[in-house]
Amino acid sequence: MQTAIEQVFDNKPDQYTPEHFTLFAKFKAALNAGEIRAAEPDATQPSGWRVNGWVKKGILLGFRIGGIVDMSVDPNRQPFLDKSTYPVRHIGLADGIRIVPGGSSIRDGCFIGRGVTCMPPMYINAGAYVSDGTMVDSHALIGSCAQIGRNCHISAASQIGGVLEPVGALPVIIEDDVLIGGNCGVYEGVVVKKQAVLGSGTILNQSTPVYDLVRGEVYKAPLIIPEGAVVVAGSRAVTSGPGKDWGISIYTPVIVKYRDEKTGTRIQLEDLLR
Repeated sequence: MQTAIEQVFDNKPDQYTPEHFTLFAKFKAALNAGEIRAAEPDATQPSGWRVNGWVKKGILLGFRIGGIVDMSVDPNRQPFLDKSTYPVRHIGLADGIRIVPGGSSIRDGCFIGRGVTCMPPMYINAGAYVSDGTMVDSHALIGSCAQIGRNCHISAASQIGGVLEPVGALPVIIEDDVLIGGNCGVYEGVVVKKQAVLGSGTILNQSTPVYDLVRGEVYKAPLIIPEGAVVVAGSRAVTSGPGKDWGISIYTPVIVKYRDEKTGTRIQLEDLLR
């Protein structure tokens, strides 16, 4: 499949044939089943993850070959028009996924594990991987190709950024047992390691360093949040120029502690909602 996907992606034909659509349908079925992923664990990599560029090519191929079609349940009251290759993902009772009524959407071509809870309205984009037992809360976004581990809580209004291009770019990685607080944002291929906690309103990207008050370190791009770190939104003073004279501080995430029994007790309440 990899060879066939790369061949048709790298050598765009004059016209897409039924065989191309059949290839993409098999590819998308493998995405839905979790048999292939845009990124996967790899202990040989500094981040612990590697990008599968050919999978991202396959996802992009779907946008290329699909035409705009009417996907509306009722086109007069609420029209929906999108690529024919990416309808809403079909989910049945046997999948063991809880989708609470209220306007959520899961696009075809993503893996959703058993025991995942989807609180309305939330959105999961094509290429994403959401593992077993995770909760995606109201107004949360799981972007294209983002990888979410087991038993995570993506709290209300949090944004997990997606990336399709360039195909070699690592997507956002949220490992197992991570708590993402409300109104957080994780973007640009940041890796959040196991059992970390992001306090409400924390923003992580590759441009803003993270200051570790416990270990006395500063983490910069490529940004990896250590296992068990508790990160909150903080600020640091501007130390030169007009910013210093004006008493200005700029935003920075701060690691204030590492997860302990007290932290674990507080977030055990999340299990009651599953």
